Amino acid sequence: MTRQRLEKIKQVMNRRQKDLTVIMENVHKPQNMAAIARTCDAVGIPELHVVQNTRRRSFMNAKSAGGCKRWIKITSHKSIDAAYHSLRKKGFQILAAHFSEDAAQFREIDYTIPTAVVVGSELNGMSEYAAARADKCIVIPMMGMSQSLNVSVATALILFEAQRQREEKGLYSQSGDTMKRFPLEWAYPSVVKHYRSRNLPLPEIDEAGNIIHEEDPARN
Repeated sequence: MTRQRLEKIKQVMNRRQKDLTVIMENVHKPQNMAAIARTCDAVGIPELHVVQNTRRRSFMNAKSAGGCKRWIKITSHKSIDAAYHSLRKKGFQILAAHFSEDAAQFREIDYTIPTAVVVGSELNGMSEYAAARADKCIVIPMMGMSQSLNVSVATALILFEAQRQREEKGLYSQSGDTMKRFPLEWAYPSVVKHYRSRNLPLPEIDEAGNIIHEEDPARN
């Protein structure tokens, strides 16, 4: 791995926002799912949550994913309750992108606290059940005849507002030991695949990003 590659990975890791995420409830079109994943990577989100969807693997291979399948972790949940429970345990506020009488405009929300944005299916939006159990509903003001945006476009608008707020607050300038959080899969995917196929513990890397114990014990 080149020094330039190592520095790029370190920079990306330092900007990762572990307390910002998206929950997709029954979003079913692979191109929309992939576009949302690509936006997540663009704003530094490391994990994307999927509820009741069987396209978990295929959508990350779509062209609209922009090759981000190695940079984003996809976590599947059997129900919206399971997704909400998992994130609330970590202190996340749950924001549903859904029209309601008391919905707030999306720019009025504080996204600098742990936040999960919930988006729904292309045809019907999210379920009333999911919206009712969120902490708050948010909407994007519409000035034309259309009543809603494409789900991937709406998600991007909300996430880039979150990015703007977090950048102003300095949340993209994290410090700490980057190498402890270094994703080996990003730098050495073939090595990781080799070790996992043999049920071996992954090797460690040094401060320069070099593998310390690359030798396969099974060969000795």
